[in-house]
Amino acid sequence: MSIARKRLSPEESRLAALQAARELLIETGPQSVTLKAVATRIGRTHANLLHHFGSASGLQKALAGYLAETICDTIAQAVMKSRAGEGSPRDIVDLTFDAFNKEGAGALASWMLVSGNEDALDPIVETIHELVDDLGEEGHADAGLHEDTFELVLLALGDALMGRQLAGSLGLKRDTARDLAERRLAQSLEARNGG
Repeated sequence: MSIARKRLSPEESRLAALQAARELLIETGPQSVTLKAVATRIGRTHANLLHHFGSASGLQKALAGYLAETICDTIAQAVMKSRAGEGSPRDIVDLTFDAFNKEGAGALASWMLVSGNEDALDPIVETIHELVDDLGEEGHADAGLHEDTFELVLLALGDALMGRQLAGSLGLKRDTARDLAERRLAQSLEARNGG
């Protein structure tokens, strides 16, 4: 995606950079999310991106926040549909797993940990925490929802990092982790709803 060289507001320029960074992440992996690559993709200068993000690390942290917000919005919608009887635990599981696998959040998280940029994961963790508190029927005190989220996110992250290889080596179906997550989430929701 190349954006024509036109005057963008600071917000538009920042959003264009984050969208381009997300595309690079999905297409070629986290190591390709550099200021230079993003600037080239959107037809801006390296200096322009330095102004918005301060460094490659700042860009990655902003990307983590952007991914977390878009992913959590999607998951929140699925949870609300499920509560209204229009969705299922599998919908929530699939969206979460896709966020970490197809949308690149797992690769970005592991890249940041390996490169020593652990604080760049803060936006992901904080956004998930806010989502869980907002969705929890008892707010922050909804320990069951916190545990469900913890388990689901860890399974999705692990699956994104090595699920295909591990399932293959154990002779399991590729979707085994998703199936396990769905069963556990369904059991937990049923127990919580008095079923």
